[in-house]
Amino acid sequence: MSTGVGFLLRKNKVDVIWGAATITAPGKVTVSAADNPPKGALGPGDYAAKHIIVATGARPRALPGLEPDKQMIWTYFEAMVPAKMPKSLLVVGSGAIGIEFASFYRTLGTEVTVVEILPQILPVEDEEIAAHARKRFEKDGIRILTEAKVAKLVKGKDSVTATVETKDGKTQEIVAERVISAVGVVGNIENLGLEKLGVKTDRTTIVTDGLCRTNVPGIYAIGDVAGPPMLAHKAEHEGVVCVEAIAGLKPHGMDKLKIPGCTYCSPQVASVGLTEKRAREAGYDVRVGKFPFIGNGKAVALGEPDGLAKTIFDKKTGQLLGAHLAGAEVTELIQGFVVAMNLETTEEELIQAVFPHPTISETMHESVLAAYGRAIHI
Repeated sequence: MSTGVGFLLRKNKVDVIWGAATITAPGKVTVSAADNPPKGALGPGDYAAKHIIVATGARPRALPGLEPDKQMIWTYFEAMVPAKMPKSLLVVGSGAIGIEFASFYRTLGTEVTVVEILPQILPVEDEEIAAHARKRFEKDGIRILTEAKVAKLVKGKDSVTATVETKDGKTQEIVAERVISAVGVVGNIENLGLEKLGVKTDRTTIVTDGLCRTNVPGIYAIGDVAGPPMLAHKAEHEGVVCVEAIAGLKPHGMDKLKIPGCTYCSPQVASVGLTEKRAREAGYDVRVGKFPFIGNGKAVALGEPDGLAKTIFDKKTGQLLGAHLAGAEVTELIQGFVVAMNLETTEEELIQAVFPHPTISETMHESVLAAYGRAIHI
């Protein structure tokens, strides 16, 4: 995929300057030399541009005492390319990255334990969907400890011993061949010249508006370095919005509530908009619809009856506030709700839409119907 992007850059006559860049003044960038420049790349020197976009991404967060060493304690980089499959694995953190690797390694036969400091795994997801996913993970053999933290790691010859402290103050030791630290990421904002220029940052990320502009004219930021949600499709869309705004095309600003989140585990988890809890906290009087996959013929035929679709509506206006799914191929289904939210669809329009049969997408329709007491297949 990386090679393909390189081809697109060449095809569109985009110059690549290889090196470490610092913004020395608005409109000016100084680039120092770096190793292994690709063929055809421009070298170090001083460059000028009216518009400068920072897209330096993020890196795994390292907690004191849990610092990754790339051998026994991994980040997601090392977890992607293990020298051998570990027989046992401890995953610290249960966000999307932690759960994806926990599910992946468990599927391949590794004994997996997940430790999460919060009461809920997948903390940004709807509570009910996260609980549904947890039951499935535990059924598949993943051990999950919530409201617990790893107080200490001791590395042995070919294993790591973790001291885990639970909410009640009790401790236990867990021995695993390898540990994945999945406790979040931090933006790469250092050594770019941002502080000197007065670019506003917040908790290791750059503060931007809906058109990706920073508080300093001519300097923009996109992707993970511009803050959450730290997702590839959010970064790509920000790039388009940012450049179109620079070109004077008047794009719509980024609305982060309409960015879908997808977790590629088994079962898959996908969502967009407000969770039920956040909708209520925001003052909405809500209608909530839920439909289990066991009532869907396609899911049953696929051998995937263990899933749940959940939708949240504003009772007053019928506005779709959020949609949350766990189950087979829900990372493909969520775009239907994303399009609906962008079109400001109401419950009536979703109810009147004809969904194809037999498809898993019918669970989406039934969850909407359920919110209004009209579900047919439960």
